[in-house]
Amino acid sequence: MSAEAKSTGRESASAKPEPEIEVRDPVSAPDAEGRPRRATRRFPLFTRDTARPEGGGRAAPGDAPAPARQWPMLAVLSVVGLGLLVTAFDAFRVGLLLVGVALLGGGALRWFLPRVGMLAVRSRFTDIVTYGVLGGAIVLLALMAQPKPWLEIPFLDDVLHFTVRNS
Repeated sequence: MSAEAKSTGRESASAKPEPEIEVRDPVSAPDAEGRPRRATRRFPLFTRDTARPEGGGRAAPGDAPAPARQWPMLAVLSVVGLGLLVTAFDAFRVGLLLVGVALLGGGALRWFLPRVGMLAVRSRFTDIVTYGVLGGAIVLLALMAQPKPWLEIPFLDDVLHFTVRNS
């Protein structure tokens, strides 16, 4: 057997050297063609498309009807709509409490469910903080609304009287 024949056998298939990949910095990663590319979280100078937020896919399989695929968003919107309807019928405190609880519920859904459909707007952390702060503020303000507030916080009452004085 010649040296050429030996080199084309099983030995050459397993001993084939891997192509050398140049790593420019510690966060480089090869792309599909094997060329190194920078894997960074920094936004590009020019955006060519929009990435879906984390958890922004369908909340149900694709063959389900549209309302079933977006049930988390529809649940939050339904409670907000009910709260606005109650507010329109002169029970403003209960209606605003429903709106605030709907936002707090949206934050809880965003936290516990991996896929929430269109309820995912930004990153998970940002959505949870936004829904939580807005929902908490609406609930707190609804509880403190005049006349006859259900919740009295003396510190905030003092701040109000200090900033708004009768001249």
